[in-house]
Amino acid sequence: MYETKTRKTYKAELIYPDLSYKVIGILFDVFMGLGYGFKEGHYQKAIEIALKQLKIDYKKELPVRVDYKGNFVTTLYLDFLIDNKLVLEVKQGNRFNKSDIEQVYKYLRATSLKLGLLARFTKSGVKFMRILNIR
Repeated sequence: MYETKTRKTYKAELIYPDLSYKVIGILFDVFMGLGYGFKEGHYQKAIEIALKQLKIDYKKELPVRVDYKGNFVTTLYLDFLIDNKLVLEVKQGNRFNKSDIEQVYKYLRATSLKLGLLARFTKSGVKFMRILNIR
């Protein structure tokens, strides 16, 4: 027998639902304002403006140090860390690539965070993926 989930139940199971909904709303607002065809950096700047206007805590191009057994390996740069909970990676173009998904997952592992959003600004609008770190 299948159990039907209500929206309220489903929402409760999401990681950071209110924060992720706000960020997704920003992404759509930016697309409506700018449209398609800009560089990633332009979309990032518009997202930054929206985050400031909504007074949402964020860090842009945050360096994250990766160590192995106490030794430095590399530094990763997150497009955005929002409210110290959510990684946002912004891309321009029409397709999600496996390497983009792996990139966000690598950021989540390196920061021990649970939720990442991969956003693409495409010809037909904003597309996004929620990526979870279940480790």
